Amino acid sequence: MTTVIAIDGPAGSGKSSVSKQAARELGFGYLDTGAAYRALAWWSKSTGSEPDDLATRLDDFDYSISTNPDDFWVHVGSDDVTEAIRESAISEAVSDVARIPEVRTFMKQLTRGIIAAENRPGIVVEGRDITTVVAPDAQVRLLLTADEAVRIKRRSAELSVASQQITKQVTDRDASDLKVVDFITPAVGVELIDSTELDLPQTVQAVLSAVSRQLAI
Repeated sequence: MTTVIAIDGPAGSGKSSVSKQAARELGFGYLDTGAAYRALAWWSKSTGSEPDDLATRLDDFDYSISTNPDDFWVHVGSDDVTEAIRESAISEAVSDVARIPEVRTFMKQLTRGIIAAENRPGIVVEGRDITTVVAPDAQVRLLLTADEAVRIKRRSAELSVASQQITKQVTDRDASDLKVVDFITPAVGVELIDSTELDLPQTVQAVLSAVSRQLAI
């Protein structure tokens, strides 16, 4: 059976970088679930669709993603959208897509299918509702967080965007998504890891230590 490590957290908490490196060190696959929402927002824009119309078009969304932490890519049909989905216009549009109930249900099933198809011994899955909705029975469940000011600074450096713009993106996205799922407070059985005072290697080690503890139970 594939070992599932579920990691949730707010924007800028370091989920992607930490999860990818942890997957490398464990020899596991890596799944960025937020990429699917971003890809759907990109698809909506590229086809001229309004977000509210997506509920009736989800069967046409031809999505694929690599779970290899050393060769990450995202495709929509024949288009490689790995870089395009990180553009600021997509970051600003993704909450309008993620709030739609039919989209969240679709994404839950999509993510579960990708997890089930993983051929490595395990997979690190990161997002906002993995520990509570997508994979509540995961063998390891973690909530990675950090102070808002630190998260904004990290995201600004990652995207090379002015901090004022990043501040709005982070706070607006968190506020919007919190209406749908709580990714700030750890659910019962979910271990909290605060990376405010930690650098990347230290945070990765904290995650690996938590994985060792939880898998030993």
